[in-house]
Amino acid sequence: MLMTSTPHILLVEDDREISALIARYLRANECRVSLAGDGREMDRLLSDARVDLIVLDLMLPGEDGLSLCRRLRQSSAVPILMLTAKAEEIDRIIGLELGADDYLAKPFNPRELLARIRAILRRGAAAETPGDDGARRLHFAGWTLDVSLRQVLSPEGARIAITGAEFDLLHALCLRPGRVLSRDQLLDLTQGRAAGPFERSIDVLVSRIRQKIERDSRNPEIIRTIRSGGYLFTPEVGRS
Repeated sequence: MLMTSTPHILLVEDDREISALIARYLRANECRVSLAGDGREMDRLLSDARVDLIVLDLMLPGEDGLSLCRRLRQSSAVPILMLTAKAEEIDRIIGLELGADDYLAKPFNPRELLARIRAILRRGAAAETPGDDGARRLHFAGWTLDVSLRQVLSPEGARIAITGAEFDLLHALCLRPGRVLSRDQLLDLTQGRAAGPFERSIDVLVSRIRQKIERDSRNPEIIRTIRSGGYLFTPEVGRS
């Protein structure tokens, strides 16, 4: 998904005052904003228009944000930035495990929200641009990572479901095979400084990727954990 000059942001938040404040700020900064107060309104808006990113509140009437995030990930790779009034790490981890691309705890500065939105969209746009060597596909251990289409194909040629954050991390690892990369390095490569120093998010993403590409996620061969070091991408990587 290329980042457009006027990205369409869907804000799912039941507090009308907060929604109005966020929408006003985002619109003043060249964003198109649609508002939904619950999951039903979100579904209706998604069926009517293309959305570039969803800002999803955790606490919603009816179906909560975690449930909506899980459901969205079953059929869509649209980036999700989750808002939560809870500061506990477990809420952040659960959201990331379900497929959220980033999180932001309330209360927050609207400038930080805008910075995170732009960072997520920028990562998605940059990942669709081939590298300097012109490679559009990376091949490893029978798998194929299609940079231009942001897809991952199994050795049998089947497309697997993968979120934007998972793709970005796998792409970063593929570009640096045989190198031990720390969690800080991977955060910088995939999320940038706007994401904040939440190292556990990398562990969550690696776990999710392993479940999709490893023969045995409990004994990984493709992405190895290096104690006190970080992660090592072990296969040779081909380019086409």
